[in-house]
Amino acid sequence: MSIADRVRIESVQTLSDDWYLLKKTRFSWRRNDGTWQSQSRETYDRGNGAAILLYDPDRRTVILVKQFRFPAFVSGHDDLMIEVAAGLLDNAGPEERIRKEAEEETGYRVREVRKVFEAFMSPGSVTEVLHFFVGRYSPADRVSEGGGEADEGEDIEVLERDIDAAMAMVASGEIRDAKTIMLLQYARLTLFPAGAAASPASGIS
Repeated sequence: MSIADRVRIESVQTLSDDWYLLKKTRFSWRRNDGTWQSQSRETYDRGNGAAILLYDPDRRTVILVKQFRFPAFVSGHDDLMIEVAAGLLDNAGPEERIRKEAEEETGYRVREVRKVFEAFMSPGSVTEVLHFFVGRYSPADRVSEGGGEADEGEDIEVLERDIDAAMAMVASGEIRDAKTIMLLQYARLTLFPAGAAASPASGIS
């Protein structure tokens, strides 16, 4: 159902066009009772993105990455962030981009990927739609050390954890990234049979 007839854009002001695009928009919204209400919102446009959880169903392991995130740091997170591989689309298709990001960040060349859902990550202020993927991997699929692109400021550590250990990291607060929690929850529910024996997996540094 379209809601376009309930929105009247009145003015748009660009507040910042540096790293990404920040705008302030004044508009009228037709409320449920039929009356019009003037509102103002700021929107941050950083483009759309994609994220992927690499998983090995035989060894019950997943690949994660660990890196510095300045916004998390200034919000009081005095540690590196543990995440799934992800990146902005930059005018590429979601599957094309996530294959490239996965290899750059983790060093694994993904053979098959599958989109599982998409979501607005912070619809109150950020325009981004994130496309979520899963992809199988094996140790033989690693073609490099990964680590990301140094000239883009990336300094990434690659981690391999079994699914139960990863879920424990969510419960303890060691993993606090929303996209990562979403994909790990999806994996725990659908990709790894409950009660199946887990093989030991050590971290990859």
